[in-house]
Amino acid sequence: MSTSLSRRALLLEGVRDTVPMLVGAAPFGVIFGTLAVAAGLSATASLGMSLLVFAGSSQFIGVSLIGAGTALPVLWLTTFVVNLRHALYSATLLPFARDWPLRWRWPLAFWLTDETFAVVEHRFRTKGSEGGQWYWLASSLAMYGNWVLWSAVGVSLGQSLPGLANLGLDFAMGATFAAIVAPQLKRRPALGAAVAASVVAMLGRGLSYKLDLMLAAGVGVATGLLLEQWGKHKEQAA
Repeated sequence: MSTSLSRRALLLEGVRDTVPMLVGAAPFGVIFGTLAVAAGLSATASLGMSLLVFAGSSQFIGVSLIGAGTALPVLWLTTFVVNLRHALYSATLLPFARDWPLRWRWPLAFWLTDETFAVVEHRFRTKGSEGGQWYWLASSLAMYGNWVLWSAVGVSLGQSLPGLANLGLDFAMGATFAAIVAPQLKRRPALGAAVAASVVAMLGRGLSYKLDLMLAAGVGVATGLLLEQWGKHKEQAA
């Protein structure tokens, strides 16, 4: 098989495996667009968040805090902590991408989402990472284009149908993330991170400025990283 055909096959495989995530993220993007408009953001600013931030959870929290008039330092810190889970994603994928040039690692790091991580990690773990940057790129671009598209639809609908965010379309978000998380719980670091984050989120439920999510994300990431390192040391000592 030629190199071009091989790359095309990897690109198609990456998009194909990501399709279920695209379907689940679509209503999530629509809801974000409607909520951003309802919070007082302009259409340009709302779409700019999806283009430049590209982090669903952080965008939702950011819009909520903006609507509440939260100070910028609190907004920055909250979204930063919520996205700390990507440190665990990076630690998991680093062994596969360690030798890739920066021209690959920088853009792929920006486009790494929960959905793409689940798809890429499963593929690398079961089939290896040879040519994986093309697979990862396809999944990333599919998710990115899908998110921006449906965010734009949400912004448009939010301007003409202000009550759309109250129709309960966010059911797909829970279903999508359940599908993402469930297969990962077979691994001890992921299970430990999920349990720790869940306990902290429940104990801190109702804290202002979304502090419950901040604490849960921080504790979950720290727990996952510690268990990952503990497992490596245990293997080396065996």
